[in-house]
Amino acid sequence: AVVSTQSTGAPIVITKKKKIGKNPAVNTSFLPDKDREAQELQEIEDLKQEWIEKQAQLKAQDVELTFNYWDGSGHRHKVLIKKGYTIEQFLNLALDELTSIYPDVRCASVDMLMFVKADLIVPHYLTFYQMEQMKARGEKGPLFRFVPHREEENKPAGLLKDDLQYGKVTLRSWYERNKHMFPANQWKTFDPEVNWEKYTLEQTFKR
Repeated sequence: AVVSTQSTGAPIVITKKKKIGKNPAVNTSFLPDKDREAQELQEIEDLKQEWIEKQAQLKAQDVELTFNYWDGSGHRHKVLIKKGYTIEQFLNLALDELTSIYPDVRCASVDMLMFVKADLIVPHYLTFYQMEQMKARGEKGPLFRFVPHREEENKPAGLLKDDLQYGKVTLRSWYERNKHMFPANQWKTFDPEVNWEKYTLEQTFKR
């Protein structure tokens, strides 16, 4: 643009600065972008919520759990649990099942009971879901394998069962009296830190 001064009338040329735009050929993904960051945070939150809902669904699955009440011999029983139940919650249900049948259990409380699976004494605080996720195992293999019932078993759709060796529910007092004898002398406390996969069949027989 050309203008003149009032005093001399000499022309003055004024040049407008050109705006510099983004070069589409340059990668700018490393630069801060509030919209992109907000979208990424939302995607992370959506994935987190999806994971939480999936875990809740798995924990809510119904399992028909068969066990033996052990007083020197096995007496088979079944209870319906959720996969997210703790061993203590399961033992509460087992106690309700057993008190009307076995006199030695009638005065017992849950902390007087033990749950033994594949010769391992399972702590009360663990859940079946946790043990499934950690792939809990002993010398003889996995502790649990939850699978759907076969069609010919005529069970409700979606009902699971543990198709491995049945666990034992026993009184701690029975264990204390008989821990020097078979099978109680084989029982050990389950430790999630022990990697039983390292044990071979030969090592098992040597123990």
